[in-house]
Amino acid sequence: MSTLIRSRRVFWLFAIATAAALLLTTALTTIQARPASAHGSVVDPASRNYSCWQRWGDDFQNPRMATEDPMCWQAWQADPAAMWNWNGLFREGVGGNHQGAVPNGQLCSGGRTQSPRYNSLDTIGAWKTTSVSNNFRLRFFDQASHGADYIRVYVTKQGFNALTEPLGWDDLELAGQIGNTPASQWNPDTGGVSIQIPVNASGRTGRHIVYTVWQASHLDQSYYLCSDVDFGGGSTTPPPTTPPPTTPPPTTP
Repeated sequence: MSTLIRSRRVFWLFAIATAAALLLTTALTTIQARPASAHGSVVDPASRNYSCWQRWGDDFQNPRMATEDPMCWQAWQADPAAMWNWNGLFREGVGGNHQGAVPNGQLCSGGRTQSPRYNSLDTIGAWKTTSVSNNFRLRFFDQASHGADYIRVYVTKQGFNALTEPLGWDDLELAGQIGNTPASQWNPDTGGVSIQIPVNASGRTGRHIVYTVWQASHLDQSYYLCSDVDFGGGSTTPPPTTPPPTTPPPTTP
């Protein structure tokens, strides 16, 4: 093969590789930079996808995640949009029939809403936990100031094993709730509003799942959010206006 032909081949291979890298970079930048159409989520104790985004959102291609945070790793590999859209895990038109809309084993994905985006959040395993006391305050952040018809907070019963069992409705007990609360009654927060809900989970020890159902007030839109906690972590009363990151990732409208 002549030197000229080899040079041309090397040139075209380099050009193709450069173009592919540019396309990938552009795609990732577009995913992260699209303007947000905001909704909301539990930010303390953080929901599964918000928690993954907090830890790895700026470093989501780091291979260390596979060994340091394997549950987040499998979620990122399945669909990164689940974390970039941490505030968009909802179903519409449920009409209050949450158990009918969200089957057992699919509670953390809201019944595989927007499938397959959030499916990985149902994966059973050792999700990172937040240490809480048996009486704690859950903080819900609402970027769009929708307000709430109600927010119900459930905690798994003592004896439930989150490491081996799929989460079902009969594993949960209601531990806290608020009724109709317009956004004007929530706390002003960076990029939106937030509200704290007292939770009483007496008798719990060790690893559990906190399950939050937010019925937004702007239309029939229901959010379903799993937070992984460890009881026995001492007193944990989050400050009333500690904001989430000031540059939220994009969401679906």
